[in-house]
Amino acid sequence: MADVRITIGFDLDMTLIDPRPGMVAAMDALAVESGLVLDGEHFAANLGPPLDHVLRDFGAPEARIPALVDRFRAIYPELVVPRTVALPGADAAVRAARAGGGALVVTGKYAPNAALHLSTLGLEVDSLVGELWAAGKAQALRRHGAVVYVGDHRGDMLGAKAAGALAVGVTTGPCGRAELLAAGADVVLASLEEFPDWLAVELG
Repeated sequence: MADVRITIGFDLDMTLIDPRPGMVAAMDALAVESGLVLDGEHFAANLGPPLDHVLRDFGAPEARIPALVDRFRAIYPELVVPRTVALPGADAAVRAARAGGGALVVTGKYAPNAALHLSTLGLEVDSLVGELWAAGKAQALRRHGAVVYVGDHRGDMLGAKAAGALAVGVTTGPCGRAELLAAGADVVLASLEEFPDWLAVELG
């Protein structure tokens, strides 16, 4: 595969970044404001599904979910972005992807808040698509011609396979190696620190 230029897609939460402390703070703040029982620690430990799914699973009334989502997004820049760090190897992985062709982020997160994370942490990607989850991510991966998608959640593996992309799992999120493999991962790495060497071999 020498000299082949390819686009590589990445998930965001727990793949490139660790937003868990801020996610706890934001969800707990939303609980106080709304009077609902919302568990920030549980939310942060199981990042992946879209916010409306999470709120529904917490038992939030359906009629209140749109306003709750809007409020969470509004408090997000102040409570989550400053508390978020890049995961080990994230910058090098993105640089390796761009050197090989291009880096794309496809995330379930609200795109303006995702963009804030990337700019704050200095992670430069070529394209960003938000508010897509699991197999739904395939539409963006196909549109941008991604041949590899890297993520930490079984939903990311489903998205990669639906797009016909190579599914690369990392065990930095809530899903372990066995779960990622069961969801269709073609390869599982311990973290993005292993990604540049893996990619160099893959590109030959």
